[in-house]
Amino acid sequence: MSAEATNPAPSRRRGRPRIDLRRLGRAALLGPGGRDRLPDAISHVADAHRAHHPDADLAVLHRAYVLAESSHRGQFRKSGEPYITHPLAVTLILAELGAETTTLTASLLHDTVEDTDLTLDQVREQFGDEVCYLVDGVTKLEKVDYGAAAEPETFRKMLVATGNDVRVMSIKLADRLHNMRTLGVMRPEKQARIAKVTRDVLIPLAERLGVQALKTELEDLVFAILHPAEYEQTRALIADNATAGDALAAIADDVRTVLREAGITAEVLVRPRHFVSVHRVRLKRGELRGTDFGRLLVLVGEDADCYGVLGELHTCFTPVISEFKDFIAAPKFNLYQSLHTAVASPDGAVAEVLIRTHQMHKVAEAGVVALGNPYAPVEGAEDGEDGVRADPTRPGWLSRLLEWQQATPDPDTFWTSLRADLAQDGEITVFRPDGGTLALPGGATCVDAAYAQYGEAAHACVGARVNGRLTSLGTVLSDGDTVQLLLPEPDASQDAASGPSPDWLDHASTPAARIAITGWLAAHPEAAQGPATGPRPPTAGPSSEGAPAEPDEGSPAGPRPPSPAAANAVVADLPDAAVRLARCCTPVPPDTVTGFAVRGGNVTVHRAECPAVRRMEALGRAPVTVSWGDASECRVTLVAESFGRPRLLADLTEAIATAGAAIVSATVEPPSEQRVRHTYTLQLPDAALLPVLMRAMRDVAGVYDVSRAQHAARAH
Repeated sequence: MSAEATNPAPSRRRGRPRIDLRRLGRAALLGPGGRDRLPDAISHVADAHRAHHPDADLAVLHRAYVLAESSHRGQFRKSGEPYITHPLAVTLILAELGAETTTLTASLLHDTVEDTDLTLDQVREQFGDEVCYLVDGVTKLEKVDYGAAAEPETFRKMLVATGNDVRVMSIKLADRLHNMRTLGVMRPEKQARIAKVTRDVLIPLAERLGVQALKTELEDLVFAILHPAEYEQTRALIADNATAGDALAAIADDVRTVLREAGITAEVLVRPRHFVSVHRVRLKRGELRGTDFGRLLVLVGEDADCYGVLGELHTCFTPVISEFKDFIAAPKFNLYQSLHTAVASPDGAVAEVLIRTHQMHKVAEAGVVALGNPYAPVEGAEDGEDGVRADPTRPGWLSRLLEWQQATPDPDTFWTSLRADLAQDGEITVFRPDGGTLALPGGATCVDAAYAQYGEAAHACVGARVNGRLTSLGTVLSDGDTVQLLLPEPDASQDAASGPSPDWLDHASTPAARIAITGWLAAHPEAAQGPATGPRPPTAGPSSEGAPAEPDEGSPAGPRPPSPAAANAVVADLPDAAVRLARCCTPVPPDTVTGFAVRGGNVTVHRAECPAVRRMEALGRAPVTVSWGDASECRVTLVAESFGRPRLLADLTEAIATAGAAIVSATVEPPSEQRVRHTYTLQLPDAALLPVLMRAMRDVAGVYDVSRAQHAARAH
C-alpha cells in the first residue's frame, strides 16, 4: 500500500484484543493459515504501540514509515511480497512486546541504509542521533569489503553497538524472527545455515536479554528446520492431544477456587508449552500425560501475593518439593523473576505452576524490551561525575564479551569464541574480599575469576582462597562464593617467564581467560613445551581432605618421628593404653579431641574435626574418651605457604625463634610457580602460644598462609 494511503494518526480502538505472538507463531507452525496483509499498513503497528504507551506521539512513526516505504518502493522479498512488509512486520513484533517509540522508529528504517540509497546522515538529520545509532548498529557489513568475514564482523559490530544500547539487539532479534518465519522460500541448504547461526548465536542472545517471547518461537522454527523428523513427531503428538489442556483447565479451576476463598486476587491461566518444550519433556518423562502439555500461570499484583499463592497451593494441594524454585528472591541473570512449583491433584496428575506479578510477567516475556528506554534521563536524577549514565540493562556477560572481543582481531577466532561463550548456560556472581563482585558464567573456575579481575596480570597467579580456604586454580566456583586470588607481592623476585602452563587451558572456560593464556603460551613456546606446572591443589589447611595420604600413627609404613604424646600429656580412658597424637591433624591443647583404639593396644588421638574421625565412625569404630593432662608444652606441625624471595627461610626461622618455639624438623619443597611451601614441626613451651606463633609467621613478608598440618589419614 502506498505511503499516501496510510493513516498518520489512527484513533485507538478500545477493547481491541492484543495480538498474541506465541499463538500466531504456534498457528503458523501447526499448519498453513491465512496471511492477511497488514490493514492500513502503519495503523496496525500504531494500535499495538498505543496498547502499551497510550500517550505515545505517533507522528514520528508515520514519518518513518513514509520514508521507509518510499525508500524500499520497487523492492520485493523472495516470497514476492513488497519489501516494506518486512520492516512493518519487525516493527509490529517489537510493538507487541511494548518497545518504545524510538525503537519502533529505528525498526521501520532498519534496512534502509543497507538496501537503499538512504544514508545515515539523512537518517540522523530527520530522526536524530539515537535512531541513527540504532539503524547503524543493525546494518550489515558489505561482503564486497569483508568477504567471508562479513558475517562474524557484522555480529561483532552489532554486539559492540549493543554494549552502548541494548535496543540494537532487540531490533536484530525481531528481524531474525520474521526472517525465520518466512524462510521457506530459501534453498534448504541456506535454511539450514541460517537456522544454525540462529541456534548458536541469536537464541542464546535472546535468552540472555530475557526476551522469552522471541526466544521460544525462534527455538521452534529452528527445531522444524534442523530436526524435521523430531519436529513432525512432536507436531503430531500435540495435534493428537488437542484436548490435553482440559486436564490443566480442571486444575486451574480448583486453583481459582482456592485463591478466591483465601481472598487473593489472581489471574490463573493455562499456558501451553511450545514445541521444543514438549519435545524436552517427552525425552525426560517418556509417555506424556495431559498436564505435561502446558503449565499454569498465576498472575498477581504484588510480590508478597506470590508467596501467599505459594502457601495456599502447598497447603491445599500436594506439593512436589523437588520442583520448587524461587527466582524472585534470587532473579536469573537475564532479569527473569518467578516462583516455580508443581502440585499434584487427587488423581495423581502433576501440574507445573508459575507464580509472578503482572510486571514480572511483562519482563519475563519481553526482557530488556519491557524496560522502555533505559537511556532516557530520569527526572530529578543527576548524571555521574563523568556525565555518563549507568546503564541498568548492561549485564555482566555483555561486559565480558565486549572486553574479550577486543583481543580477537581474527574473525574466525572471534566467531568460534562467541559461539563457545554463548553456549554456556547461566551466570554466577562471586565476591572479592574487598566487597566487590565478579559476574562469571556458570561453570567458571578460579582461573576465569583471576583473568576477569586482573587481566593479563593473572599470568602470575599462584593460587586462590574460596570462602577462606586455600584451593587450586582449577576449582569450579558457585554462585555467592568469596574468591581471593593470590598474586606475588609487586616487589617479589619473579622469573620473567613465569606464567600460566598449558594445563591452565583445561581449567579456563571463559574466552577472556583462554585468549590471554593462549597468547602468553604463544609468546613463550618454551613454557608450552616444558613440564606441566598447572594449578596444584594445596595440602595445607583444615579443609584439604584430598591431600596426598600420609601414614598415621599405628601404620606400618616407614619410620616415623618421635611421638609427642608424652609432651602433650594426653590421658585416655583405656587402662594401660599407650597414647599417640595423630600426625594427620597434630592436635594441641586446648583442641577438642577424640581417640580410637588401634593395633597393638594403642590409642591414636585426633582433633574432633579431623576427616579421619568421620571415616572411622563410618566404619563403626567406637571412640575412646581422651583429655588433656596438666602439661602445658606441646608439639605441633605447621605449614607456611609463601611467595619465593631471598632470605625467606631465614626470616621465618627468626620469627619462630622470637615467638619462643623450638624447631624439631623442617622441610622446604622446591618452588613451583613462584610458590614455596615450608613444613615445620615445632615444640612450644605452652600451647597458648600457638596463635601468637602462627600470627608472627603470617606477618613475615611473602607469607600468605600458615595453617596446621592436615593430611589424609588411614582408618585403622
